Amino acid sequence: MNVFEDSRQPLRVLGTMSGTSMDGIDAAILETDGHKIIDFGPTYFRAYSNEEQATIRAALGLWRGIEVEKAEATVLAAHLDVLQRFEDIDLIGFHGQTIAHEPRTRGTLQLGNGSVIAQTMGIPTVWDFRSADIAYGGEGAPLAPFFHFACSKWIAASEPLCFLNLGGVGNITFVDPCCAVPDVTGALLAFDTGPANAPLDDLMQLRRGAKMDHGGSLAKRGKARSDVIDVIMAEDYFSRHPPKSLDRGDFAQMLESVAKLNDADALATMTAVCAKAVESAFQYFPSLPSNVLVTGGGRRNLTLLHRLQDACRVPVKTVDSVGLDGNMLEAQAFAFLAARVVQGLPTSSPETTGARTAVCGGTLEFPP
Repeated sequence: MNVFEDSRQPLRVLGTMSGTSMDGIDAAILETDGHKIIDFGPTYFRAYSNEEQATIRAALGLWRGIEVEKAEATVLAAHLDVLQRFEDIDLIGFHGQTIAHEPRTRGTLQLGNGSVIAQTMGIPTVWDFRSADIAYGGEGAPLAPFFHFACSKWIAASEPLCFLNLGGVGNITFVDPCCAVPDVTGALLAFDTGPANAPLDDLMQLRRGAKMDHGGSLAKRGKARSDVIDVIMAEDYFSRHPPKSLDRGDFAQMLESVAKLNDADALATMTAVCAKAVESAFQYFPSLPSNVLVTGGGRRNLTLLHRLQDACRVPVKTVDSVGLDGNMLEAQAFAFLAARVVQGLPTSSPETTGARTAVCGGTLEFPP
């Protein structure tokens, strides 16, 4: 019997994620039946080389052309390098690399091809997770909330809580773990909060040729400029009701806003904006969450974490503190979503992306 024909049969799924921070590829095995987490498996991270990262950056915001073709070849080769390091896999959840995201106009574009992955690996592969949601009127993002719901069950949460992912862009999920399934009204509310690591990393690259402000050490030495913060927070995005999502470059003007500030003050100001954006998100929650669990690369920015704790009215801690892997949560999320796709289960809902109905997104490719 095909293992996919029995919804009770656990699958050993390998999920991959290359986020908008473009630092590299996260890969993680998750054992799941698409309803709940059964166990966590091995993980692996492969950093993009400087050359690979430059090739991908050259394609940002583009929809076609030689730059896109070169970036896709780079993304595919790097992912295959990662995937071939794992064994005993039933299914692959391949997200690819987002280079353009305009859900209300042109759609969304993730570099990579699940058909090539399935053929090369000889393993069924789910990919193109966002297009179906957009076709049903959704934002196509964020897509991790259904996994966040499963994580709330895994950690036996009994009160509403938030998962805050700080990648290139920030996104937040309000979870009510008392609900039985993630696609019922009231179980989830999710949306992008605003800029996160992307403008911080871009400034470090532009001014110092560095990939990031490690630990937020330089931002810690600076002084945040409230006048600049107020101008940025006056952007229409922050007053828009969810659902809402962002592309990596949507707040590129932040770099212009801090152009006259020294490096430390510029980083301190943009770090404060990231925290203020999260604070602004609280106005849309149905109730005050018990705590905020931070995942993604931004959780290693101690200055940002301190800013978040000051901004939020509830405890802020990393997902690692409750036994989850903050480095791999999104890769695990796409493993979980892949398992849901093969069972025909929803992967997004009106409360997570604004789609007209719950949507089972993703395309399943079988090897020849």
